[in-house]
Amino acid sequence: MALAQRCATGDPEGFEELYRVYSPRLFGLACRMVGSTEAEDLLQEIFLNSYRKIRLYKGESALGTWLFRMATNLCLDHLRSRANRTAQVTDSLDGEDARPQEGGRGPILGVIDRLDLERALVDLPPGCREVFVLYDVEGFEHREVAAMLGISAGTSKSQLHKARMRLREALASRHARAGSGT
Repeated sequence: MALAQRCATGDPEGFEELYRVYSPRLFGLACRMVGSTEAEDLLQEIFLNSYRKIRLYKGESALGTWLFRMATNLCLDHLRSRANRTAQVTDSLDGEDARPQEGGRGPILGVIDRLDLERALVDLPPGCREVFVLYDVEGFEHREVAAMLGISAGTSKSQLHKARMRLREALASRHARAGSGT
């Protein structure tokens, strides 16, 4: 709460500390949700928003949780606008698949190929992807994920289960195709 108060009073060193403490994880979140090519711009937008809205922070949750909630919302808005642009492009190409296959940078989760995982993450429905990234990648608890996304803890658990199942299927399918040479 003290750091938030320093930032709210316009303390530049406070905001610099806020950036130093939270930017690596917020950048990782943005990479996993929107892809690495757009994550840097989105990170700037996240911190501009936090600068503008820090006075609205009431301390009801941890400052990191508040920042992740804001960042998640910005990522979702970005994905929605990108989906609209992609839909327009694909409509004009008469059904050809023009959706970009983007991958993020970050630590590998287990022994599976990072690129396969990143591609599989991009293909997840937004709700499943958000919960998977926040819970399995960023390490938040279901109650924290639920608070950030405005859903119940039960929905978070359900979305995580669906995400894991879809990822398993996608990765097994990719592995089978790679093994058969197609």
